[in-house]
Amino acid sequence: MKKITAVVAMLAVTAFAGVAFAADVIELPASNGKITFNHKKHADDVKDCKKCHEKGPGKIAEKNKEWAHKNCKGCHAEMKKGPVGCKDCHKK
Repeated sequence: MKKITAVVAMLAVTAFAGVAFAADVIELPASNGKITFNHKKHADDVKDCKKCHEKGPGKIAEKNKEWAHKNCKGCHAEMKKGPVGCKDCHKK
């Protein structure tokens, strides 16, 4: 019984470690200037990790220009909050 409890505890810690140790601010390289992304602010404001992390905690595998323009700009426009212009995100 102790082994099962230990395994369950280990799995729970592993599953939620990505959330606990996620960087507050992430800098993403882009061809037309770096993008600074405040992960903590988004997590606090959006409160639904699945909006970006459809497959659960961790890095976004399909993160690229098309994904960001569709998801990030789309969410900002939908919420009427956040940058939607090129120079709002891409800082040289």
